[in-house]
Amino acid sequence: MQSFRSELENPIVAKDIIDLEKKIRAFREGKIHDEKFRSLRLARGVYGQRQPGVQMVRIKLPFGKVSFKQLLKIADISDEYGSGNLHLTTRQDIQIHYVSLDRTPELWAELEQDDITLREACGNTVRNVTSSPASGIDPSEPFDVSPYAHAAFEYFLRNPICQEMGRKFKISFSSNDNDTAFSYVHDIGVIPKINGNGERGFKVMLGGGLGAQPLLASIVEDFLPEDKLIPYIEAIVRVFDRHGERNNRNKARLKYLIQKIGLTEVLLLAEAEKKALKVKTYPINRDSVPAPVIPAETAIADVTIDNPLRYEQWLITNVFEQKQKGFYGVYVKVPVGDISTATARKLVDAIKPYVADEIRITQNQGLLLKYLRREALPALYNGLTAIDLSAPGFDSPADVTTCPGTDTCNLGISNSMTLARVLEDVIYNEYEDFIYNREIKIKISGCMNSCGQHGLAHIGFHGSSLKAGVKVLPSVQVLLGGGTVGDGVGRAAEKVIKVPAKRATHVLRAVLDDYKDNANEAETFHAYYDRQGKDYFYQLLKPLADLTTLTDDEFVDWGHQETFATAIGVGECAGVMIDLVATLLYESDEKFGWANEAFAEKRWADAIYHAYNTFISSAKALLLDKNVNSSTQTGVIREFDNHYINTGEIKLKGSFNDLVLQINKNEPSESFAKAYIKEAADFLDAVKIKREELVQS
Repeated sequence: MQSFRSELENPIVAKDIIDLEKKIRAFREGKIHDEKFRSLRLARGVYGQRQPGVQMVRIKLPFGKVSFKQLLKIADISDEYGSGNLHLTTRQDIQIHYVSLDRTPELWAELEQDDITLREACGNTVRNVTSSPASGIDPSEPFDVSPYAHAAFEYFLRNPICQEMGRKFKISFSSNDNDTAFSYVHDIGVIPKINGNGERGFKVMLGGGLGAQPLLASIVEDFLPEDKLIPYIEAIVRVFDRHGERNNRNKARLKYLIQKIGLTEVLLLAEAEKKALKVKTYPINRDSVPAPVIPAETAIADVTIDNPLRYEQWLITNVFEQKQKGFYGVYVKVPVGDISTATARKLVDAIKPYVADEIRITQNQGLLLKYLRREALPALYNGLTAIDLSAPGFDSPADVTTCPGTDTCNLGISNSMTLARVLEDVIYNEYEDFIYNREIKIKISGCMNSCGQHGLAHIGFHGSSLKAGVKVLPSVQVLLGGGTVGDGVGRAAEKVIKVPAKRATHVLRAVLDDYKDNANEAETFHAYYDRQGKDYFYQLLKPLADLTTLTDDEFVDWGHQETFATAIGVGECAGVMIDLVATLLYESDEKFGWANEAFAEKRWADAIYHAYNTFISSAKALLLDKNVNSSTQTGVIREFDNHYINTGEIKLKGSFNDLVLQINKNEPSESFAKAYIKEAADFLDAVKIKREELVQS
């Protein structure tokens, strides 16, 4: 495990990994509380599995970009440390399962040698920044959003303002008005625009999210100049960090803060943060994501296509001409997002002669290959066919999005992955004409939390359970009518009915048959659904919810042999904060150390924010001695004034509120950073003295 100490060139990364190693040892020795350790490891991409004693490791791939070399390295890592499988996620990450906790620092160090990180892939942080996979080659894009997504990733990685928020924060960049990165269900989603003067900017959506209660984002900017985007996001993140819920994780997303205090107030609070921002403008280096190296043009040998009809279907559904004339993008449909390491290596061998050295992971768990010449299409198709990756119907009803469900997730209720495969078989075998339909999306989640994006599906399912007498059987909640409208507008799917999981195939048949029979010519699924109405579909599917006709097989979930039993663990999607006084004071010391380190490196804004967090952690620790556990940082500030300053137990020159909130009333200068850190040091000392008095009394 120690080899990475000398192998890593980046001292910041090396320190990060060594810190994880130390924290694992302290956890094993009982020196760090389990809940605190959970929060720490989640922010480093290490996530507990349903199976005890092993971890899922999430690899953070900004906007889904991965090179041949990186993909091969990840495959090697999965063989060495995991189960020999790569799982592609709806947020353009790759997950490895069945990893020993003690080996995660070594695993991370090996990945970093090829510029791959785990940092902030999970936890209460800014998660992976996603974008439309076709960005850079999209014929309809105003400009390539990849450099902007990369800038957001770099700016917020290890940024003090987003390391311990109440919950996660998600950002997406769509390449055009088709909104294929789903701006409307993100905390911040943007769509590129060019104004009348030819200047670049973005339409901005704020406060969307899926989960158990989907909420659609509000359009807050029709045109935000490109150099204002990063400062705008930072201001919003600061507001979320300070005012967002921290105790009730079910209400701890930005969308709930907007519900609570109103969109106008959130925007006013963000405006008030602007003075404290590290930068007021942030010009984007448009060359930060260089165009991939295109393979040299060579003679392609003639090949024979064994199934010409299948090949033609593949050309129609999986291939498109890029904005770079003469080149083609090719989508690869990956069933349930799983690729074995052996297949990943064969994939690289199959595509390397023909496509550029840049693969993009797609939001529906597939892959996009770039810069293929037309004459190479048959050879590429045969190469993909040899490894079972040439199925037509990418992003059609035959391409079902799914989360891992009960295969590995603590929160999974039913087996979503096997169900996805079964529904795809129904499409291919009974509704083959639907492989050409790029409008209707089918998405499945193993529980209500929408990791499989069922909340934005035209036809969605999420895992649940039903009780029939004294027995429990696996079921699915059926949702209809969700999906993308365009240009920042979307629809949340409506819950229609709950049926036994084994009847999901019948649900799919009933809906598609009705759509074929009753939709008007050229009518979209959304228009058809709205015209018929929710109750129409409830009545259509109601016979499938009849539990008096159950068979023994329906008490067994898809992909299982044993009778169904609900077994839901503790979810880790957002991490958990703990409220132990000693731990909080330990954190205060740690954060104060980070403030001094940042100051020594002349990172004034970072030093100030670390000092701010020192104030908050210290105050929260003392409040716990009075059994006061505020759910927001602003609440901590208010309650500390009420219980310690106004009572005279701790004396300050003014209020704690005025002391702490100097942070958004001053420019992040060297002089303010120095003074603010000194005040944080004095406050931390006062808290420790008071704490000692309380312990001794």
